Amino acid sequence: MRHRKSFNHLSRKKGHRKAMLANMASSLIIHKRIKTTTAKAKALRMFVEPLITQSKNDSTHSRRMVFSHLQNKEAVSELFREVSPKIIDRPGGYTRILKTGFRLGDNADMCIIELVDYNENLLAAKSEAAGKVGKRRRRGSKKKAIEAGQVTDTPVTAKEETAEDIETPEVKTAIDEKPEEEQKTTPEDITKTPDEEIKEDIAGEKVIADKVEEPPKEEEPPTDEVKQQEKTEEPPEEEEPPTDEVKQEEKIEEPPEEEEKQEKKKEGPPEEKEKK
Repeated sequence: MRHRKSFNHLSRKKGHRKAMLANMASSLIIHKRIKTTTAKAKALRMFVEPLITQSKNDSTHSRRMVFSHLQNKEAVSELFREVSPKIIDRPGGYTRILKTGFRLGDNADMCIIELVDYNENLLAAKSEAAGKVGKRRRRGSKKKAIEAGQVTDTPVTAKEETAEDIETPEVKTAIDEKPEEEQKTTPEDITKTPDEEIKEDIAGEKVIADKVEEPPKEEEPPTDEVKQQEKTEEPPEEEEPPTDEVKQEEKIEEPPEEEEKQEKKKEGPPEEKEKK
């Protein structure tokens, strides 16, 4: 009967179960990660975490007590040399169980049990997340300061003053005392043309404004006299068609062949002449 027994027997006797958990704990300490069933992983967590807590105190007594459970010198030395310095600041929860699905043969629930401080991928992700959270700033504080008039939207930068811009009081007085005639004309005054007009702003600065160019004049439409002259220009005279007299003369002129035939008919054949 299992009265008040909360641990899982794993369908094994005490000696078999104790040896199995010792071997699994040694493998976990050496390899930092093992794959097993979920029931064995939960039983292993209850077995190995008290041993890891005891390794924080590196003494001969602690080593002997851990060795009595593990029965493996390599696992004990690895636990006290490598694992304990990493988990010295962690107050428990040294292992993590990650479920991986079901086994094909008997459909057992499988998982991976690992030491928390040796998963480099998760540690890197946590460090990046912590860095991003630290850089966050509130935006509302700036808006309130702008409304109060303490902060301006645009940053104010000090103007860089060169040696030429800085004028001593002696130089200023000497410039003021010079008469207007002695002052040299600036290139701006020389380049001004009579077509340009000078205007002064409120601040006293001179602004040159070019005169507005007049648009080109449009050509005037032709007057009535020009139209009448165009109309008076008559088109060239056409040649008159030939008259009836010219046509009759053309008909009278016959080709030479027809004249020869008529002469021959009048003379008659040569035989008749001889007979006569």
